[in-house]
Amino acid sequence: MQRITISIDDALLETVDRLGRQRGYQSRSEAMRDIVREAAVADGSVMAGDAPCMATLTFVFEHETRDLARRLTLAQHDHHELSVSTLHVHVDHRDCLEVMVLRGTVYQVKAFADAVITQRGVRHGSLHLIPIDSGEGHGHPHLHGHGAHQHHQG
Repeated sequence: MQRITISIDDALLETVDRLGRQRGYQSRSEAMRDIVREAAVADGSVMAGDAPCMATLTFVFEHETRDLARRLTLAQHDHHELSVSTLHVHVDHRDCLEVMVLRGTVYQVKAFADAVITQRGVRHGSLHLIPIDSGEGHGHPHLHGHGAHQHHQG
């Protein structure tokens, strides 16, 4: 591990300290490492397009937009190999919130998320990528409690 010195203005330091208190970090170093990790994952710089990942895709959509609910359902069925789970919440008389848990390569997940978020009637879309160990990814035998088997990408 490297030790570095940084210069930071008072307002940003207060933000780091506030985040550290809110999240329960024991030191500024721990807080800064996680902040940088989150930024690196968000901009994609730590994950290649073919890297395996888990992700959450969160979006709000107007359920009365013509054919939107049907198009979103079809997109999920057409990419069933990426879908782990979906939570659907009725926000009010007009809007629905969906949270999808996805698993695949960074490229597959981003392409699917872009296809969903850019639909007319979808608002507030957000994708959160989480890198996973490629040794336990698709195509490698592993146990689920029912014996070993392999996952195959489509």
